[in-house]
Amino acid sequence: MKINTVPHIPVLHEEVADAFSHIEEGTVVDCTLGYGGHTEALLQKHPQIKIVGIDQDITAINFSKERLKSFGDRVTFLHGRFSDMITSVDRSEIRGVLADIGVSSLQLDDTGRGFGFHSDRLDMRMDKSCALTAYDVVNYYDKRQLEEIFKEYGEVREYKKAADLIVKARMKKPFESARELADFLAKHLYAKKIHPATLVFQAIRIEVNDELGELERLLQSIRDLQLSNATVGIISFHSLEDRIVKTTFKRWASSCICPPKAFRCTCGNNHAYGKILTKNPITAGEAELERNPRARSAKLRLFRTKA
Repeated sequence: MKINTVPHIPVLHEEVADAFSHIEEGTVVDCTLGYGGHTEALLQKHPQIKIVGIDQDITAINFSKERLKSFGDRVTFLHGRFSDMITSVDRSEIRGVLADIGVSSLQLDDTGRGFGFHSDRLDMRMDKSCALTAYDVVNYYDKRQLEEIFKEYGEVREYKKAADLIVKARMKKPFESARELADFLAKHLYAKKIHPATLVFQAIRIEVNDELGELERLLQSIRDLQLSNATVGIISFHSLEDRIVKTTFKRWASSCICPPKAFRCTCGNNHAYGKILTKNPITAGEAELERNPRARSAKLRLFRTKA
């Protein structure tokens, strides 16, 4: 991959850079480094800060090391799951945490990764060293398991039908590629504005990478770090992720942690971790949507921990 051909357009590019503009020194942890777009913008716009970039995709790590080498020791790279790696960063230095919870354009477009409808593989692993693949989910999960992930992770309206069709079809021949699965679903499922396989693929990808569990673990790790005066920015791409972030930030901002039905407060009413900075999520403007249609689902929520 050539470095002068940037493979991924980061969403909410300017909005992210502005969100951390108040930071005068210290470290911002980019929990989803990807191909370095957000990190590069932060390093360029805020020359006083350093970045710790984390990613479980070693291809992305290697690309970003080359892309960002001109910034020298201002950027450090960590390979692994962000919920694990963030705890290895000196919390006293952390003034910002950014996470872009979504699959990159390169992963979607690379037919060797098994994310896209035209892929020759059925993989979908962000970390290629992990055992579970989309092939395993599609060909070995039972009907009940498939129904559950299609309903919960994909919000597939015809989740029972989709699971039943896949189970019956694989009895004759296992699905070998994403293209084969996408074509099969397109023949049997209906969708008005999107490819009929879109939500099923989303559900399988979330299951393979444990994306919702990883998001929850990241948020818990951030809370456990007890960060002081740090900005937390989370970009999500579908309602399940956004709901987790919104609910978590609301809980963090709550001063009282007594049970909802408690007659009176007995907790001390001083448990707020900080304050919510975005009443409503920040979304892409028209200009960005014209350049990058994939940004249409992106939502950025911000939180500031107390000093």
